Amino acid sequence: MLAHLLAQVGIESVVLEDRSRAHVEQRIRAGVLEQPTVDLLDQLGVGERMHREGLVHHGIEIRFDRQRHRIALSDLTGGKAITIYGQQELVKDLIAARLAAGAPILFEVENVRLGGLDTQRPTISFRDDGRNETLRCSYVAGCDGFHGVSRPTIPDGVLRTFERDYPFAWLGILADVAPSTEELIYASHERGFALHSLRSPSISRLYLQVAPDEDLAAWSDDRIWSELRARLASDGWSLADGPIVDRSLTPLRSFVVEPMQYGRLFLAGDAAHIVPATGAKGLNLAVSDVRALADAITLHERTGDARGLAGYTARCLRRIWRVQDFSWWMSAMLHRLPEEDGFAGRLRRAQLEWLVASEAAARSLAENYVGLPFS
Repeated sequence: MLAHLLAQVGIESVVLEDRSRAHVEQRIRAGVLEQPTVDLLDQLGVGERMHREGLVHHGIEIRFDRQRHRIALSDLTGGKAITIYGQQELVKDLIAARLAAGAPILFEVENVRLGGLDTQRPTISFRDDGRNETLRCSYVAGCDGFHGVSRPTIPDGVLRTFERDYPFAWLGILADVAPSTEELIYASHERGFALHSLRSPSISRLYLQVAPDEDLAAWSDDRIWSELRARLASDGWSLADGPIVDRSLTPLRSFVVEPMQYGRLFLAGDAAHIVPATGAKGLNLAVSDVRALADAITLHERTGDARGLAGYTARCLRRIWRVQDFSWWMSAMLHRLPEEDGFAGRLRRAQLEWLVASEAAARSLAENYVGLPFS
């Protein structure tokens, strides 16, 4: 995304990827795109397949006590919506467009090392197809995830870390069966949270709240479907099941580092922050980061004004902490905590009842869910 944004204004870049093209195009990840993300993809000219194959949702459903409550996202936000489009599909589109433009992406690079970050000409050394290579850059964008090399390269004492581990994880499945719903269902149940999402008209994505140390091997297909039916149960509605083609266990956590930059290195996405999956914000927050970074680099290259670069962290953190709060709030409201007593349970129920009864409360959720403006 960053490379495409820079190319629009004539700034060259090189994209380095340590996995194969096939791997990154097939890796199953999130699939809820906020309205600002969709609009940016259109601006870049890479949204055609997304509009053709993606699923536009104008609402979501909150379910508890076997009752169904619709949050009308578009009605509450002046027509904004979300689009269901798998992250791997978005990655395919971005890679294809970049290669079609003749711009460089180097796959399966090894031994990546960063140097001279506190100078105006940092370097990236790596091994590509058996050869040692070095790039001299004006800027380095660390979009390499939580386990990448960028953040650990920053000297000790520079970064401050904020994190919280949640006492639950998500058991996620991809099933070869048509979804049993037209919009996402967020279900709060005494046995734990469940989510019915979608990937296409014929593929369903579903999640169950489980313990962080849950053993996936203990969950047979029959057990998974039985638990999903129990937690998603509603009068007059039934869940269709089918072959499970992928399953995963994802612990939920919050993580933020400040600042998100050191010299000419700028962190973006999971390299700098992780949010609980409940609010469907991880991908969209990464897009927001690189939009801010592209603006800052463009301003500096065109005018020599470095204020955008200096203010990159502050600009990003305003949105990051808003999203952290929203994701934490949704997680706390919908999940049953292991140590939850009767008082805490009643508080969660009061939150759910207020959300579905108050237009103001529903609008607050809707505005955050469809995506706050990048600015």
